[in-house]
Amino acid sequence: MVEKNHAPLFETKPAKNLFIFRSYAVSVFAGIIFIFCYRVHHLPEPNTAARWAWLGAFFSELWFVIYWFVTVVVRWNPVHRRTFKDRLSQRYEKVLPGIDIFVCTADPVIEPPTMVINTVLSVMAYNYLPDKMSVYLSDDGCSDLTFYAMLEASRFSKKWLPFCRKFNVEPRSPEAYFKSAAESLDDSLKRQEWLSMKNLYEDMKQRIEAMAELGRVTDDMREQHKGFLEWDSVSSRRDHQTVFQILIDGTDSTAVDDEGQPLPTLAYLAREKRPQYHHNFKAGAMNALIRVSSKISNAPIILNVDCDMYSNNSDSVRDALCFLLDEENGHDIAYVQYPQNFDNLTENDLYSSSLGLINHVEFHGLDGNGGPMYIGTGCFHRRDALSGRKYMPEGETDSLKRERHDQKQDSARVLEETCKTLADCAYEENTDWGKEMGLNYGCTVEDVLTGLSMQCRGWRSVFFKPERNAFMGVAPTTLLQSLVQHKRWSGGDFQITLSRHCPFVYGHCKIPLKLQICYCNYLLWAANSLPSLFYVTVPSLCLLRGISLFPKVSNLWGLPFMYVVTATMVYSATEFMWTCGSTLRGWWNDQRMGLYRRTTSHLFGFLDNILGLLGVTKSTFVITEKVAGDDVSKRYKQELMEFGTASPMFTVLTTIALINVSCLIGTMLRLVMHGHAVDQLAMQIGWCGLLVYINLPLYNGLFSREDEGRMPTSVTYKSAIFALLAFALAWV
Repeated sequence: MVEKNHAPLFETKPAKNLFIFRSYAVSVFAGIIFIFCYRVHHLPEPNTAARWAWLGAFFSELWFVIYWFVTVVVRWNPVHRRTFKDRLSQRYEKVLPGIDIFVCTADPVIEPPTMVINTVLSVMAYNYLPDKMSVYLSDDGCSDLTFYAMLEASRFSKKWLPFCRKFNVEPRSPEAYFKSAAESLDDSLKRQEWLSMKNLYEDMKQRIEAMAELGRVTDDMREQHKGFLEWDSVSSRRDHQTVFQILIDGTDSTAVDDEGQPLPTLAYLAREKRPQYHHNFKAGAMNALIRVSSKISNAPIILNVDCDMYSNNSDSVRDALCFLLDEENGHDIAYVQYPQNFDNLTENDLYSSSLGLINHVEFHGLDGNGGPMYIGTGCFHRRDALSGRKYMPEGETDSLKRERHDQKQDSARVLEETCKTLADCAYEENTDWGKEMGLNYGCTVEDVLTGLSMQCRGWRSVFFKPERNAFMGVAPTTLLQSLVQHKRWSGGDFQITLSRHCPFVYGHCKIPLKLQICYCNYLLWAANSLPSLFYVTVPSLCLLRGISLFPKVSNLWGLPFMYVVTATMVYSATEFMWTCGSTLRGWWNDQRMGLYRRTTSHLFGFLDNILGLLGVTKSTFVITEKVAGDDVSKRYKQELMEFGTASPMFTVLTTIALINVSCLIGTMLRLVMHGHAVDQLAMQIGWCGLLVYINLPLYNGLFSREDEGRMPTSVTYKSAIFALLAFALAWV
């Protein structure tokens, strides 16, 4: 037993300068009170268009205030954490627990095999005991190309892992490393070894890409491994038997690298799929991995990463263990969540993909209020907690340090056959898998629901953001990709809100009330769409009719409106640049994308849920593309928005943009021609002008650009018709 008087393995500190945010929040709340006093005491005449518009503004603002209150709760008590890896090594180096690492892929076209193996190689090269690590790839695309790439990676790892140890390589994804590292090393011998390793990697990459271009694995390559025989029985990626192959058996004394050091276990799994069975997307893949790994390595800790999210910090495992193995405060921690970071962002983050505020502000707030959500990647779990066990106060830390002896000691070939049944379609029938065990089913954001379930079983979670990012992924490179991704997130989150798993119901008396409220910061994304849609259309249409929804600028009632808007924008911009390390233009891009997501992604996510409740549609899982064409990539690097595909989302955005620019031009012409007083409509004109300004890239795509990324003509025509219809309705 470990003595209780040891120094802690991690420390928790409250965020600094909280009085600035709290002072801002209190002052804005005071302004909000005055705004509602104005709304209540200045109602227009009944049964008029002005009255209905006024009430719409009132209820929209009421919703915004409710949601703003949620964001204040999230940010009220943020904490930051620090680990002590030296203490971990001194105390537990000889009894460190095993780690099972799950990497998930689903489509060899959207997620190329070279990307997949770079992630696999990066986690195989962790600064951890290799005989304590096992890496499992779940291939829901059942691609022999991906299997071939894994076979190549298993061979390359024998040279790559010693190279990483020798030169203390960071990051340990070969692609990312050779892109970022300089060729010129101080020592000529080191430089020669560096170039040799790079050439080996490029040769492997070319072989894999040659197979991908061919669309199949050649016969001579298929003869190199018995696993390719499995594809003789594969009908299609949606109709096939279980394919399971152990490429490196970590228990085999001959499984060593070029320096004689043991290699981690490496396995490939394509679970069975049949048309008559629902495969439950990524959640089903993860549950199959949990079962299969339990028969092979059965490590008490599980890390799961998406196939595009390579390891950028080789000490991430040890950082996570500082939380899970801490004697005083680690026994009830179910998972350690790392932030999502991306290595392909533009200078000003064109599509606001960095998740800056979530990573730098909001998740620290969730951590201080009970624990962050599980976001599906970059997360270290206790196997017991992920498998459905409730938290028990005693014995949790010891279970991690205890060696697992319940896994089978059979040969790799025997294990390959016995484990296949664990990934069969019918295995989960009449069991608790997907309900009380493993990842939860029935939701497109299975990760969020699973994290909530673990917290409701008595566990807690922590968020850790190290100085060097733990994982790096690929952000969307087109506007449509970003919007579709957020549609899935917001729709899935709202699905939880409308289900029995709503935090206020499912989490009642199980998790703190403040954590229940914090979840609403994301679960109500979709609900934000309707008031947002009102506020970007109706005030502009009222402006065209001369209907004022705001007080005069010269009126004292105008002060709270101006203060709340100005204070919010100034604080938001300062926080974004100071805390997230971004630019002013980056903040403006974030505001634009926030508006675009609320009026498209969140709107369609909201509608999908309503139609789902009516039985019209069913939820689907959409994979975000990880690759883009050369022209698209070039425009992305130039920070030109990509509109080149016709989409209902672009129709909504273009309609709103046309409404606002038409209303602004029409109002200005009327003021010039008829000399109406500007004072009464000044705030509305300013708001409409702000909407026009934020949409400048969209107008550029509509009227100015000639490249393939411009707005499709069909979208322009449809949007013009919808805008004219909106004008007609406004004048009824």
